[in-house]
Amino acid sequence: MAKNGDDAEEFGVLRSKRNATRYQILVQIAKRQPAVNQKEIADAIGITAQAVSDYLQDLIEHEYVNKHGRGRYEVTKEGVDWLISQTDELRHFVQHVSEDVIGQVEIETALATTDIEEGQTVSLTMRDGVLRAMSGSTGSATAVAVTDADPGRDVGITNFDGVVDYDLGTVTVVAIPNVRDGGSSAVSTERIVEMADDHDMVAVAGVEAIAAADTANLDPDIRFGSAAAVQEAAAKGLSVLLLAATDVLSSHTDKLREQNVSYEVVDVAEE
Repeated sequence: MAKNGDDAEEFGVLRSKRNATRYQILVQIAKRQPAVNQKEIADAIGITAQAVSDYLQDLIEHEYVNKHGRGRYEVTKEGVDWLISQTDELRHFVQHVSEDVIGQVEIETALATTDIEEGQTVSLTMRDGVLRAMSGSTGSATAVAVTDADPGRDVGITNFDGVVDYDLGTVTVVAIPNVRDGGSSAVSTERIVEMADDHDMVAVAGVEAIAAADTANLDPDIRFGSAAAVQEAAAKGLSVLLLAATDVLSSHTDKLREQNVSYEVVDVAEE
């Protein structure tokens, strides 16, 4: 019987150069059988004819190949099954590299501010929390476009060089008392409106905070997932006014501290 247990694991084609060579030889035999010229296989995969002979003997011992006389070989059913299993392994690996490595790490998306052609060098900036690309290499950070784009359209970029120059944003936190302590009625609506005018975005967390924003006729930019959203907005250079009910305040400030985002808590109690 073929040695299918531990040997099948040992033969994993991605595990060593030796295993990869076994795989290539077995493919060549399957393509050429039954008349197999060892020198042709050697030339096809870039090794010596003697190495092919040694590998053949190994494959015969593992019953992946049968020998029917001088120069006549045939891949066995076990050999075919092994080829299929290793090909599946290769296919999964290629898919992983394509989707998880190349697709997600090397290619980013920016907003085009000029006409951009594929292959063109672009300069990168961060504005309003959005990565932007313009044709040319005058900025502190550059990349290469992998797609065409008109102004205002998304463009794929890769081959990054330099650092995008922008300041981190800040967060101003207004604590809105619990409803038992007065809720939204306990804070100054006028002060909240004034502060909102000085910030890029308004976020709310908790019902009391939503009520405070409604009373001030503010339409919050962030209403859900505010702890993570506020942190990300500040990390991309935006200033955020966060209205947070006292019972959820600490979860938001903890998140900001974890990411080293600058923030201050202000008192806007109604006088």
